[in-house]
Amino acid sequence: MALVVVLLGAFLWLLQRNEREEQAAELVKDALWIEQNMRFQLTSDEDKLERLAESLGRDAVNQVQVADMASIIVNTNPAIERVLWLDSLGRARLVHPPAEAAPETGAVEGDTPEFLAQTPRGDAFRIARSSGLRAYSSPYRIDANDVGFDAVFPLHRNGVFVGALVGVFSLEAMLTHHVPWWFAQRYQLEITDARGAVLGAKSRLSVLGPTAPDSPPDSARNHVIPFDPPGHGVSLVITAYPNDRNTTRTILVVAIFGLTGSALWSLWSLRRHIAGRLRAEEALREEHAFRKAMEDSLTVGMRARDLDGRITYVNPAFCRMVGWSAEEMVGRGPPMPYWLPEDLDRAEAAFREVLAGRAPESGLEMRFRRSNGERFDALIYEAPLIDANGRHTGWMGSVLDITERKKSEDLARQQQERLQQTSRLITMGEMASTLAHELNQPLSAIASYCTGCLNRLRSDRFDTQEVAAALDKLAAQARRAGLIVRRVHDFVRKSEPNVAPCSLATVLEDCVGLMGADAARLGVRVEMTASADLPPVAGDRILLQQVVLNLMRNGIEAMARTPRADRRLIATVTATADGALLTEIRDHGCGIAPDIADGLFSPFFTTKSEGMGMGLNICRSIVEHHHGRLWFEAAPDGGTRFLFTLPVLTAAAPFVETAQ
Repeated sequence: MALVVVLLGAFLWLLQRNEREEQAAELVKDALWIEQNMRFQLTSDEDKLERLAESLGRDAVNQVQVADMASIIVNTNPAIERVLWLDSLGRARLVHPPAEAAPETGAVEGDTPEFLAQTPRGDAFRIARSSGLRAYSSPYRIDANDVGFDAVFPLHRNGVFVGALVGVFSLEAMLTHHVPWWFAQRYQLEITDARGAVLGAKSRLSVLGPTAPDSPPDSARNHVIPFDPPGHGVSLVITAYPNDRNTTRTILVVAIFGLTGSALWSLWSLRRHIAGRLRAEEALREEHAFRKAMEDSLTVGMRARDLDGRITYVNPAFCRMVGWSAEEMVGRGPPMPYWLPEDLDRAEAAFREVLAGRAPESGLEMRFRRSNGERFDALIYEAPLIDANGRHTGWMGSVLDITERKKSEDLARQQQERLQQTSRLITMGEMASTLAHELNQPLSAIASYCTGCLNRLRSDRFDTQEVAAALDKLAAQARRAGLIVRRVHDFVRKSEPNVAPCSLATVLEDCVGLMGADAARLGVRVEMTASADLPPVAGDRILLQQVVLNLMRNGIEAMARTPRADRRLIATVTATADGALLTEIRDHGCGIAPDIADGLFSPFFTTKSEGMGMGLNICRSIVEHHHGRLWFEAAPDGGTRFLFTLPVLTAAAPFVETAQ
C-alpha cells in the first residue's frame, strides 16, 4: 500500500512539473506576441503623427487645416486621445479635441510655459527640443479614469525649432483596442510603472463581463517585458489564469490516490469529525454568550435592517434610547415609531438614501422621539451588513445620543460670541478718549461755521456764494463726524455674525480711520497699501475688522519705545498665487522675545499689565473659522509682522459657515 502511494505521488509530481514547463513556454511566447503587436500598433500611430509633424515643419498651414488633420488622426486611431500643437515656448496653438484641465495640476493643457515645465510633458518637450528627435513623457493621469503618455515630435522649419506636435496616448484605449479577446481570456495584462504601480489592465472580466469565472490569475506564472517606447520603466506584466485542460487527468490520478487509503481514513475521519463537532458546538455556545454579553453592555445603540428597510435586530442600548422594546420594533418598516411626525419627509429621504447605498460616511444627524414623547438628537452611522458568504443582506446602524454634546457646543458658541463682543467693547473703551478728541474737531468746526453763517445772515450783508461755501464745509465736517460715529457703532454693536462677500481693502480702510487719531497722538505714521480691485472674501466684516484693529493696536503699542522718526505701521493686502488674500500688519517695535513666542496665542497670555490676554487668541479663532491662518514673523529690519490669509470668494465656493 505504501509503495503504491509513493509511486502515485511521484507520477503526479512529474505530471505537474511537465505541465508547468509547457505552460511557462506558452506564456513567454504569447507575451512576446502581444508586446510585438502593441509595439506595431504604437509605431503605426506614431508614423501618422510624424507625417503630420513633417507637414507642419515643411508647409505654412493654418490652424483649421491642422485641426482637420488632427481630427482624422484622433478619429481613426483610438489609442490617440488628443493631439496638441505647441509653439517654440511650449504654448498651445491647437488642442484637439479641446481639454478642460489637467487632472494632476488643475491647469489647462499647454496653457503656459510655466505649466508645461512642471509636467511630464514639459520634460519630453525639452528633450525633443534639445535632441531634435521624438521624445516620450513618463506616464501621467490624463483624466479621472485613465493614464497615458505623450509622444513629442519636434517641428523644424529651415533648421530652426518652431514648436512640437504632441500625441497623447491612452493606455486604457491601447489595451481595449490592441489586445485581442482570446488573450484576455487566458491572461491578465497589466501595464506598470517603474515603482510597480498598475497604470492600466485588461483581464477576463473586461472581456466576458461580470459572468466570467471568478478565478484570480496565478501570480506565480507571470512574465514581465519592458515596454519601450515610452520607456521610463514602463513594463508589460502578463499573468496567466489557471488552465483547466488537464483537470480531468489530474482528477483521475487524485481519485486513484485517494481511494487507496479511503478505507482506513474514513473510520479515522468519522471519529475526528464527531470530536471536532462537539468542540465546535461548545465554542459556538461560548462565542454566542460572549457576543450577547458584549452587545448588552454597549452604550451605543445598534440597529440592523434588511434590504427592504425592515428592522431585523436592535440591541438593549437602542431600546433604552427610544423607549420601545425589541419585540415592538423588530419586523417594522417605515415610518418608524421614533420618527418625529413633523419630520417624516426628511426621515423618509434619509431612509431612501441609506437603502440606495449613499449614506454619508461622516454620519447623519437626526432628531428622534422617545416613547414618552421626549425628543433627542442622534448621530447615525450606517454600514453595509455582510453575511458569512459575502452577500449584502442589509444595513447596520450605530446610533449615538448627542443631545448633551450639542447643548455643550451651543453653550460654547454663545460664550465665544460674548467673549468677542467683550473684546470689542474693551478695545473701544481703550480708544474712547482718542475718539472723543477726534469727534471734537469736526463738531467744533460745525459750530464755528454755523456761528459765522448766522452772523452773516443777521447783518444783511452777505454773499450767497460765500455762505454756500461755508455750508459745504459744514456738511463735510458733519459727514466726517458721522463716519466716525458709524464706524464705532458698527464695531461695537451686538449682532448675529453676518457672512457675506467682504472687501478686505474696505475693512483695512475703516480700521485705519478708527486708529488714525490714536496713532497720531503717539506719533505713529500709518501706511496702507490695498488695491481696490482685489477679489472679495466670504466673512463677517465686523469680526474681520476686530482682527485687523486688534493687530494694529498691538503694533502701535509695541512702538512706544521706538524713536518717533521710526514709528511706522504698515498695513497691506495682497493676492497670493494659491487663491487667497494675504493681510500683513507690520510694526517697527521691539519685536517678540523667543521665550514668549510659543505662548503668544494662548488664552489669558499677555505682556501688558492691564490686558486680558484674549486678543490674539480671539483673532486666531476668528481667522480659522473663516478657513484662514494667522501667524507672526520677525521683520528683517526690526519689529514684527503679523500675517493672516483668507480664501478668495469664488462662484463655485459657498460662503463659510457662520463664525463661532
